[in-house]
Amino acid sequence: MNEAIQGGAGVACCVIAVMAAIPLLWLIATYNRFARLGQLVKESWSGVDVELKRRHSLVPNLVETVKGYAQHEREALEMVITARAKAMDAGDILRERVDGEADLGRSLGRLIAVAERYPQLKADRGFLELQRELSLTEDRIAASRRFYNANVREVNALRIEFPSNLVAGVFGFGEERFFELEDASERAAPQVKI
Repeated sequence: MNEAIQGGAGVACCVIAVMAAIPLLWLIATYNRFARLGQLVKESWSGVDVELKRRHSLVPNLVETVKGYAQHEREALEMVITARAKAMDAGDILRERVDGEADLGRSLGRLIAVAERYPQLKADRGFLELQRELSLTEDRIAASRRFYNANVREVNALRIEFPSNLVAGVFGFGEERFFELEDASERAAPQVKI
């Protein structure tokens, strides 16, 4: 009888240990999921950042090419130069980066529209190559932005779902910001005609 009591106590201890371990394992798994998703968000943002820097490096060449043909279009050229500087100086604050990049996109669209008025410029091999590169870069930015936003959506959903929202609150996993454009006209890439 004494053995039966000891055996029952041993089983009860095992059951209690398993019952205590399940929430602890869930907590560790949920924390690790937040950590992994946080890294994915950072990685996907770096992809967006690489493409934005690529666009920034194309802009001076584009401006110089247009300047050679359309010197009296100073306003459009200065707008692009100013927007590029604003986009590059925005730093790590996402809202400022989005605003700066939106301004740059709009000003590039205006510059391309100005270029359409100059047949010699439209036929210039260097200008055509820059337009092609800009178009490819805009496509890459859009793809990188979609990847980034998908990761942000995943981490934000996990952050608000129950019971993982408890882990988010305890460990300070905050909301990630989407990289989205405010105005519908900003959503379209500059129209580049080759």
